[in-house]
Amino acid sequence: MTLHPKPIALAVFLIGLSAFLQLPAALFAQEQEKEQVKGTFAEPADAAEVRKEIAAVEKLKPIVPDRGAVLYFLSTAKQHLGETLEALSLLKECLALREGFDPSGSPAFRGLKGMKEFDDLVASVHRDFPAVGKARLAFVTQEKDLVPEGLAYDPKQNLFYLGSLNRRKIVKIDSEGRVSDFVPGDGRGFLPILGIRVDPADNSIWADSFEDAGRTELLHFDSAGKLLDRFPPNDRAVHGFNDLVVRKNGEVITTDSLGNQVFRFDPKSRAFTSLRIYRDLFYPNGIALAEDDRTLYVADAVGVVKIGLADNSSREVDAGPRSTLAGADGLYWYKGSLIAVQNGIGSPRVAAFKLSNDGGHVIHTTVLENRTQFTILPTTGAIDGNNFYFIANSQIDNLNGDKIMDLTALAPVRIAVVQLP
Repeated sequence: MTLHPKPIALAVFLIGLSAFLQLPAALFAQEQEKEQVKGTFAEPADAAEVRKEIAAVEKLKPIVPDRGAVLYFLSTAKQHLGETLEALSLLKECLALREGFDPSGSPAFRGLKGMKEFDDLVASVHRDFPAVGKARLAFVTQEKDLVPEGLAYDPKQNLFYLGSLNRRKIVKIDSEGRVSDFVPGDGRGFLPILGIRVDPADNSIWADSFEDAGRTELLHFDSAGKLLDRFPPNDRAVHGFNDLVVRKNGEVITTDSLGNQVFRFDPKSRAFTSLRIYRDLFYPNGIALAEDDRTLYVADAVGVVKIGLADNSSREVDAGPRSTLAGADGLYWYKGSLIAVQNGIGSPRVAAFKLSNDGGHVIHTTVLENRTQFTILPTTGAIDGNNFYFIANSQIDNLNGDKIMDLTALAPVRIAVVQLP
């Protein structure tokens, strides 16, 4: 069964698209806290849908090797429903595995802060996974209300491209840190811009875009920012193209976060074809293409799936003990490793996962940035040489649909950089 989570239900695990929630996770947590103070709890409007998702994720237990990821999702879902005792029990079981989940940064658990049992769990996590600060500030964009989600690097022109959810445009950043519009938001009806990639063949730019109602398009621009074409899906189903990669032959592969699918797009035939994957995906997001141009990695709420594009094979990447690949918003290939921006595991972090020779197992995990000023709410990044640049403060939790909720809370967008191992 393919899962079709409604936008409001995605507040359960907050994988980086808080901007598209009908009720943002932070707002839900505030309302939940108020009800708990009163000694009552109002069941959320999406309770029936969340329970369906709980049942679906329960079925993944014998399939997904990362038990902690399933437990963490179930814990946040139960807390979303106000079932705190069961949520805490599941959370304890998850955190006992010491994989890196940190509920202190999750809006779902905000109402539990100050409760001794919860605070003790957080303290234990922070002993096992201390703060790591290896990154430095690279660029700042003074335009505060971009709410960026996608970042890409063009090595030929030495330019970064940054997509805007709120302004529905793409800006470029040169080597001196100068920021200017690449694709202006000039009334052409673009949807919020998400993942961005540079086509290695001609330096053109591909970008995903979608809005919470389920409208989506794949956009194609030339190297000067001129719109070449726009490609909606072939059907009228609900879709949300989120992040993408471009193969050497020009084929584009994109995650569909609302349709819980991964699509191959052929620019010549203009056709989208869904990839067959061994298990149901749950909000697929980050995506990476290995150097061989034939091996694909797709991240969703509970892990990363490895897909062979030549034979349509698929299998779970085993994160191993005391490690998790869950909740990766941004996912990138680097010299036999996966680099992940994980904002779906509670407190966000940036980590590098060294893979086995067959690409199916994590043999070493290195946390690159954790609980610092650069992991307030990171989303995606881009690799330049042995440096990983990433959006440090997306402010995506301040966007509700097409409206900034608190203009006074906006800050300049910061791009951080960290050296890769």
